[in-house]
Formats: sequence, C-alpha cells, structure tokens
Amino acid sequence: MEKRRRTSPFLDRVRNAIRVRHYSVRTEQAYVGWIKRFILFHGKRHPSEMGETEVAAFLTHLAVGCHVAANTQNQALNALVFLYRQVLGKPLGDIVGATRARKPKKLPVVLSRSEVTRLLRNLDGAHWLAACLLYGSGLRLMECLCLRVRDLDFERKLILVRGGKGSKDRIVTFPDWLMVPMRRHLEAVRNQYEKDLRDGVGKANLPERLAKRYPNAPLDWGCWYVFPAPRRSVDPRSGLARRHHLDATALQRAVKLAVRKAGIHKPASCHSLRHAFATHLLEQGADIRSVQEQLGHSDISTTQIYTHVLGGANGAVASSRHCERSVAISVGCCTHTEIASSLRSSQ
Repeated sequence: MEKRRRTSPFLDRVRNAIRVRHYSVRTEQAYVGWIKRFILFHGKRHPSEMGETEVAAFLTHLAVGCHVAANTQNQALNALVFLYRQVLGKPLGDIVGATRARKPKKLPVVLSRSEVTRLLRNLDGAHWLAACLLYGSGLRLMECLCLRVRDLDFERKLILVRGGKGSKDRIVTFPDWLMVPMRRHLEAVRNQYEKDLRDGVGKANLPERLAKRYPNAPLDWGCWYVFPAPRRSVDPRSGLARRHHLDATALQRAVKLAVRKAGIHKPASCHSLRHAFATHLLEQGADIRSVQEQLGHSDISTTQIYTHVLGGANGAVASSRHCERSVAISVGCCTHTEIASSLRSSQ
C-alpha cells in the first residue's frame, strides 16, 4: 500500500500565499525550501516565535558555515521577508549583526564574434534557435524558454518579453536573420500542438487568474510555448498532463557541449550569449541607454559593467535598427545552408 506524503499545514499556507500572488513554480519551490531550512536550523521552532535575531543567525550560518554565494543568501532573505510580511503579518525590521556573503567583483564572460559563430555551428534544432535568440535579442534563459507564440511580432520585428526579471515586461528586437528559421520552427510546433489537441492534452499552461478569466485561452495557439518540451509532463500544481516549455537544463547542457566542441576555452554558458550581445552592440556604437532597455536592466550601473569589458564607455549613438544590423553581421557567417540543415533536424 502506497504511503501518503505528509504535508505541513503551515507550509501549505505558505504555498497558498505564494500562489495567490501568482509567483512561479520555481519561486515557490525555492521559498518553501529556504523556510524549511530556517525552521530546521532553529530546532523546528515555529517562525511566529522567532524574529530578526533568528533570521540574522540563519543568514550568518549560510555565509560562514555553508559558504553560499551572495545571491543565494539574498534569495534566502527574500523568502524569509515574504514569510513574515505576507504569511505571518509581522514584517521584519532591521536585521542587525548578520554576516553577509561577499559578492565577488567579476567581469562577465564575453565571447568574441568568431566564438559565437563557432558555438552556434555546434548546435542544431530548437537548441540552435533558442541560442540564436539569447544572442540576437539579448534574452535571459528563462525569458527565452517561456516565450509564447503570441509574443513574436513578425511584422514589426519585435518580441514581447512578459514577466521578465522583477516581473517587468519589455520589448526587444526580433532579428531579421531569424525570421525564416522561426517561421519554419513554428510550423513544426503547430503540428505538435494540433496532435496534442486531438489527444485531449493540448491545453497551454497559463497563470491561474488568466485561465479562470478566459477559459478557452489555454486551447489557443497563441498561448503555446515557442519552445515546447519534447515530452508531456504532469503539472505539479494542477495535476494535469500537458506539454511544458523546453527544460532549461537541456539547453544549458547543449550549449556547454557546443562550447567544448567549438574549442572555446572559456567558462561560457547560455548567459554568456547575452553578455556577448550587449558587448558587441556597444562595440558597434550603440547607446548605453538603448542597450539597458534591451537587456531590461533597472539600473544603468548594471549595464555599465560591459563598458569595463571594452576598456571604457563608447560615446557613439546608434539607432535600434543599426543595433540589430550589428548583431546580424556578427553571426552573418551562419549561412542559409546551415540554417536549413538545423531546421531539418528540428522537424
């Protein structure tokens, strides 16, 4: 007889608070995980019996005892701030005495134009197309994988990025050289979509509030992921079988393998393509404010890190269309033959 998994009413309360605010599944898993660790660290005391002192002790333990990175420690803090403010209704005050993990000052790993070309030549199918978008539009990994068909505007050559970092929407350039391969890719995806509809599992995964407000929207072609997963899976929240987007780990592995095959001796990753996008635009004379908007940085100081890679800010100004041309030129050696072969492998 199968054992039932025991659930904590308190953690279920946390999950409900997260879902009411429409946070992602990844955020839910991360926050619940940190709250569990916080409770276990303090001998299973209830969070309502603790406060700033215990939070400071936990953060110090993460930095000193576990040697976590600064971003990891900040995520743990965000989870606890959410817990006390949104679940317990007792917002935390100043957290005094916590040892904060140091954030090392590192320049981003930037690939040259020839390295980007070699990397892309060692990818194919959906992995090739997704990597081209990371570089050609400067998208973050999950922004790319979460794209829906309706987010691609072929006529205006724009891509709408919904709910990016900080839950912000923005518009980015849709490169000319990706129009044809993207249309061919969507033809194959549409065939998959129609087959799933016939099998009764064609509903797209939408935020709960939208699915309730527009009950027919999950069946709409425009709501389908641009990069659907090759296999169906069970939604952890609804329990429904459906096709999610391509797994991030699969694309990361493919890019890592392509880096090795291309003979690139840098710790390059998917995010390195975004770094290359920004650096190459600045090299071509793009205005730093335009690059900031394209990347979705809330603070221009984050974008200015790329001027350090260049050895100084470039004062020249370029139009957004010139920016797009400079990106296209940098991977112009991906010929029509290579595009066609990669498309055949994706179908």
